[in-house]
Amino acid sequence: MKVQLNRLNDAVHFEASGMENIKVQIDGSKEIGGQGLGARPMELVLMALGSCSSLDLISILKKQRQEISDFSVEVDGQRRDEVPSIFTKIHILFRLKGKIDEAKCAKAAELAVKKYCSVHDMLVAGGVEITYSFEIS
Repeated sequence: MKVQLNRLNDAVHFEASGMENIKVQIDGSKEIGGQGLGARPMELVLMALGSCSSLDLISILKKQRQEISDFSVEVDGQRRDEVPSIFTKIHILFRLKGKIDEAKCAKAAELAVKKYCSVHDMLVAGGVEITYSFEIS
């Protein structure tokens, strides 16, 4: 796997692209010259965790023949005050709508987060406490 980042201005605005050449805008905080032109790197970490676990959760639920009519995820990270300001705790909240069995969703969420999500494993190995919950409506 390989990604490319190209600086777009005289500050800290970058455009990143992966193997499929899809562009992602990245910018730093205002304190270091960022202008709000893209996601910040630590936001991308939360997005990576949320998307990694969500892809697996949806895949597992589909294999279980659960009907998902809507899906969203909220990822909330707490960081320590000292530098580097790494995450110490992260909570993932999955919001699902459809004909979904709660017990099947609970098992699928556990597998998606704790077994299949490589982003989760990297963060936990670094000492981050990760919890999750789900809501079905």
